Amino acid sequence: MAQLEILTEGHPLLRQKALPVKKITKRLQKLAGDMEETMRAASGVGLAAPQVGVGLRLIVVDVGEGPIVIFNPEIVERDGQDIDVEGCLSIPGVNGYVERSAWVKVAGLDGKGRPLLVEGTDLLARALQHEIDHLDGILFTDKATSVVAVEEETVDESGVPRHT
Repeated sequence: MAQLEILTEGHPLLRQKALPVKKITKRLQKLAGDMEETMRAASGVGLAAPQVGVGLRLIVVDVGEGPIVIFNPEIVERDGQDIDVEGCLSIPGVNGYVERSAWVKVAGLDGKGRPLLVEGTDLLARALQHEIDHLDGILFTDKATSVVAVEEETVDESGVPRHT
């Protein structure tokens, strides 16, 4: 596996709608693994293929319960509302408050092309929505009610920096 370059705000690919994956190949499976490694190395909880220069509908998310790889993810159900702080590996040094659904169900395909359903609340729901937005060319700053520069890195309860 390899670490990939993460594109930053201003790169045109971050504003384009990603294309559906037609067939999950060994090359795309390797990309998913490389994305996981890149996300971990950057202390992120999610990463979308456009963030690493690939305009395909693929996300990886890991909120501490193990990595989830989803090809062609689509939110099929949602409920509730929640406002919380988000950051983004493609917009370093910036956080913002974003309103999102408190619970989501996401359909897609796993790394072997099998149908997959993922339900999430709290951070998992937020990360899934954030990464799926990337696939539609939407950045969290587009939805944020307020955006602030980060002077001190945000850390979780174990002291690990966290950005999506």
